[in-house]
Amino acid sequence: MKYKDMINNMTVEEKASLMSGKDFWQTMNIERLGINSIFLADGPHGIRKQAAAADHLGLNPSIEATCFPTAATVANSWNEELSQIMGEYLGEEAVAQKVNVLLGPGINMKRSPLAGRNFEYFSEDPYLAGKLAAGMIKGIQSHGISACVKHFAVNNQEERRMSIDTIVDERTLREIYLTAFEIAIKEGQSKTVMSAYNMLNGEYTNENTHLMREILRDEWNYEGVVVTDWGGSNDRVAGLIAGNELEMPTTAGETNKEIIEAIRSGKLKEEVLDECVDRLLELVFTTEEVFKKPAKNIDVQKHHQMAQIVAEESIVLLKNEDNILPLNKGKKVAVIGDFAKEARYQGAGSSIVNPTTLDNTLQSLNEFGIDSIGFEEGFDRYGKKSKKKIAKACDLAKDADIVLLYIGLDEVTEAEGLDRPGMVLPENQIELINALYEVNPNIVAVLSCGAAIEMAWVTKVKGLVHTYLSGQAGAKATLRILNGDVSPSGKLAETYPIRYEDTPAYYQFPGKEVSVEYREGPFIGYRYYDTANVNVLFPFGFGLSYTTFEYSDLKVTRAGATFTITNSGEVAAREAAQLYVGCTSDVIFRPKKELKGFTKVFLHPGESKEVTIPFDDKTFRYFNVKTNQWEIEEAEYDILVGASSVDIRLTEKLFVEGTEAELPYGREMLPSYFSGKTNNVSLEEFEALLGWKVPAAKWDQSKPLGYNDTIAQCQYAKGLFARFAFKAITFSHSFLWKIGKRSTANLIMMSVYHMPFRGMARMTGGMMNMPMLDGVLMIVNGQFYKGLRHVLRERKKMVKAAKR
Repeated sequence: MKYKDMINNMTVEEKASLMSGKDFWQTMNIERLGINSIFLADGPHGIRKQAAAADHLGLNPSIEATCFPTAATVANSWNEELSQIMGEYLGEEAVAQKVNVLLGPGINMKRSPLAGRNFEYFSEDPYLAGKLAAGMIKGIQSHGISACVKHFAVNNQEERRMSIDTIVDERTLREIYLTAFEIAIKEGQSKTVMSAYNMLNGEYTNENTHLMREILRDEWNYEGVVVTDWGGSNDRVAGLIAGNELEMPTTAGETNKEIIEAIRSGKLKEEVLDECVDRLLELVFTTEEVFKKPAKNIDVQKHHQMAQIVAEESIVLLKNEDNILPLNKGKKVAVIGDFAKEARYQGAGSSIVNPTTLDNTLQSLNEFGIDSIGFEEGFDRYGKKSKKKIAKACDLAKDADIVLLYIGLDEVTEAEGLDRPGMVLPENQIELINALYEVNPNIVAVLSCGAAIEMAWVTKVKGLVHTYLSGQAGAKATLRILNGDVSPSGKLAETYPIRYEDTPAYYQFPGKEVSVEYREGPFIGYRYYDTANVNVLFPFGFGLSYTTFEYSDLKVTRAGATFTITNSGEVAAREAAQLYVGCTSDVIFRPKKELKGFTKVFLHPGESKEVTIPFDDKTFRYFNVKTNQWEIEEAEYDILVGASSVDIRLTEKLFVEGTEAELPYGREMLPSYFSGKTNNVSLEEFEALLGWKVPAAKWDQSKPLGYNDTIAQCQYAKGLFARFAFKAITFSHSFLWKIGKRSTANLIMMSVYHMPFRGMARMTGGMMNMPMLDGVLMIVNGQFYKGLRHVLRERKKMVKAAKR
């Protein structure tokens, strides 16, 4: 241990105190030993440090910071170097605000397009997500502070996220849901990891020794700190044994007592606590070094310009019929859509950034030479229908050469704590598109949202520019794409299916009660669509340019693939080339092909560059559940180089020697997996894949409610008061939604409706403790007066103890 002498000089009480927060955002300090508090702040795409009355829900304004594009946007850049540079800017701002640990990036997989937090995650592909995250982590940590990669692991839905049990087979877990973390931790050297709220195969992730000890610590040799998601601790001692050092936020000393009692009883060895303290001290002492230097002022304009550069390289051109883009000078343009007036530029929840400035489309049109004949709102942002708005928009469109239509999803549709109800645009926007098409078919749609949507209306637009959520400088970045100052080079980091029903997790998302079953196995995103031969609207890796590129001269060795890219058009531009690998053997079921590398190059017209994408330890591997380790199947492999997952330009074959491992599966038991058609796998076949029986997915309504049951389950409670409270909560949500207080309504669902009862103690900063919660549960389970007396008695005890 690095800090053995200091730890030996601590009391057990002092050691235990370091294992949970001092308040909502700071760790505990010990003055006599010179151990200071460190500050943790949200920050996947900008620093969210609360200015006053710090709260996790963001009810108070945060200090101004640069709002960069979200991870879902940055992923479309396919540029590791750009991600690292953005990380450097984030790290610089974190230091300026005295933030030791920046809580990001988030790298959970996009299992379903409806997951409410997809805007905050990179991709459906673990290799792409891991590489971009590793770059961002290196950038953040280059300033001496810590990034915090999250949420470890398989946190792929928001509904019931604090209690849902994720049922997933070991191979899928390793290949799909842990690979991005492996890359981020090994290559990015993240100093901090955040454990997820959910359970994994029956155990909360922060207590799961297989995940936290066997994989994270033993296999990946991770020596940093694991912090719980806020309020994500279930059994504090079990979490500590698993190696989850820091519990956030504060529990006002309650869980410290649990740790002390566990040591005294022998349930927890003191050396395990010492090990956790040692790792936390390393984080404290290494991240506070930078604050000993004189503080530097942030060049706000320089950071804003960097946000624009990231946005420009991440915006995706999806359609350009008749070369309607870039906009020709002198064309009369009608600007329509609420999102042109008020940009949708970031997500909602813990990642909300208070921007230093915010570019506005309507105020910037002249600057970019766009001849606007006027603006009409066209639709209500939150879906309310208005024939008058559509009529006024159509009147304007009639007089224009081109209609520039700004559409998308609103802030309350994509939000932390909630999953989206569907994949479609609001109906009032679709009605507007149809009406505009009748009066002027020259429509360029500018789409703003953080995840895939259905686009049955795409035939009604000639141009489609997807900005995703492009940050505070996104408006001008978009205009530079539209007018041709910049050739679009973004490519999709997720597949756009034709219909939601086509998605692999359609029948198994989200888990509504006890558990969610990942029956599709490793076949998510393009891995499913390609293997099962399902047509899609826009494939993974797709994006258009204002020029053309030719690929040639592929040479493949055991070390990697080398080829030449030529800009065969007339515009200088960047191209993201992608390397896929497919095993020609069918002895072990696998996706048809998988992304194993990528590179991005800038080329002037007529210029050629030879590029090499090296192979690594992940290029040919698969996880063998029989040997419980990574193996290589001896076979011939297709080496595929292309402009997207379906636009393959160059192919070669390579024979690779294997590790001669025992075959992991019997084909007759797993027909769906061997065919790749896994969107509706039977329970029996899924259990054959798992190797064990799936637990009941429904609540047992006959049992009394406990710590890990949610407020939503009060609808089944024995206590009349609990059932009344449930109805009051659902009524409040419905009422607030109807009167337009949608963010507050969402907050109720996130922080009350889906909250486990233990959250009352874990998330209230010591206002309620677990003994008081026992009384609450008595009330819920039908013992109102006994429970009320218990709550009051325990409250009195807690107040007296606090005074002592």
